[in-house]
Amino acid sequence: MQDPVYEEAYQGHVIKIYHDPDSENPREWSNLGALICWHRRYRLGDSHRFDCPEAFLRDLAGVSDQSDLSLDRLRERAERKAIILPVYLYDHSGLAMNTIEFHCPWDSGQVGFVYVTLETVRKEFGAKRVTKAMREKAKDILRAEIVTFDAYLGGRVYGYVVERDGEEIDACWGFFEHYDLDCLSEARAVVDPLILREVQRPAAAEQGASPPPS
Repeated sequence: MQDPVYEEAYQGHVIKIYHDPDSENPREWSNLGALICWHRRYRLGDSHRFDCPEAFLRDLAGVSDQSDLSLDRLRERAERKAIILPVYLYDHSGLAMNTIEFHCPWDSGQVGFVYVTLETVRKEFGAKRVTKAMREKAKDILRAEIVTFDAYLGGRVYGYVVERDGEEIDACWGFFEHYDLDCLSEARAVVDPLILREVQRPAAAEQGASPPPS
């Protein structure tokens, strides 16, 4: 097995954090948004049938090919039916993705959109109309989905192994972004009840012991 990226002794156990080499692409999950990208070298995001951003925006806005609207006007029309965020890619010694522009103009640029239709938002929130608060919440979800996909692109997916006396007693994989948050805390949460049971076992045995002979 590969070397751990982090290791600690915890409550008589050893916790080891590893990169997850077989992590699942988060775009295969049940996401709220659709990630539509175009790139010469990489296949990014979700599969789609649009050969260019203009075709995508025309379809979403319901505008015919004969219309001479600019991309900005097409996006304005599309945003009447959907919540749309731009998606940018940074390509330099690895890939990174964000919904805001990167500071390097030479190795980055807009690569597509992440969006959700207003109809989907209404169904998701069980509402008849999409309020401003719902829009903001939907945008937060879309941004979070890109953060997760960015972690996948950057190889920041982890798993833990908990050992005691050199023997593996628990393991779990598929933690995205920061191993020192969910992954490590989950591993510690596995150890804590084990320690608690060990503490409680002698007390329970004493309580159940037969009284000494008189």
